[in-house]
Amino acid sequence: MNHGFVAALAEAGHTAESLADRIGVHPKTVARWANPGHVPQSRHRATVAELLARDADALWPDAFRRREPVWFRPWVDLEREALTLRSFELTWVPGLLQTEAYARATLAGGVLTPDAVDEFAGARISRQSILDREGDGPLLIAVLDEGVLRRRVGDDRALMAAQLTHLLGYVETDTVQLQIVPADAPSYPGLDGPFTIADLPDGSRVAHVDSAAQAQILDQTSELVSLERRWERIRGEALPRGRSLDLLREAAASWT
Repeated sequence: MNHGFVAALAEAGHTAESLADRIGVHPKTVARWANPGHVPQSRHRATVAELLARDADALWPDAFRRREPVWFRPWVDLEREALTLRSFELTWVPGLLQTEAYARATLAGGVLTPDAVDEFAGARISRQSILDREGDGPLLIAVLDEGVLRRRVGDDRALMAAQLTHLLGYVETDTVQLQIVPADAPSYPGLDGPFTIADLPDGSRVAHVDSAAQAQILDQTSELVSLERRWERIRGEALPRGRSLDLLREAAASWT
């Protein structure tokens, strides 16, 4: 529980319902702001802080203590604002859909110290709060190569079973749509690497091309057109939603 936000709400004489009415959101959205990692969108944040007579970083100190790598922060800020996220992944489950154990396993075993693994895994999990925002969260459309479901991450098969079960829980909601490119698909444009395209509230689009070294944020028309074409060609190789879910269920069962 974010006790600072709860206390400020009471001191200002507001309830979740009254604050929601002033801001124009659902009361359940305000209630979620009392949970760690749940922060209002930037267009509401200043208004909330003003109504509660607090600085935003005092209301949500954990969320404003940036834990993701510095080079990745510009994309995280764009991700929070997005209306739609279209993500293709060749190697991993998308970060927004990972369990904490899976996130840690993807980070461990490399050059990161244990403390850094803790920080980066925590940052990855905190990003997922955008999918819980009722009414104003983004729609995540994810296309995964089947290899993501079949490749073991970590030493414990139960980790993969839990991750794919977690993924099933998301894709059976309206928040996430999933398609799988089957293993028997011929060579296709997705083999060039993962990327995400974000549609923003002002009608613009930006993209993130995955890199372990820096955030490659693309906003030039020619670059975005090229990625849009890749996206459509990748989806053309993917199974329809129903068959993708069947494949995901079969893969989850295979790890138990």
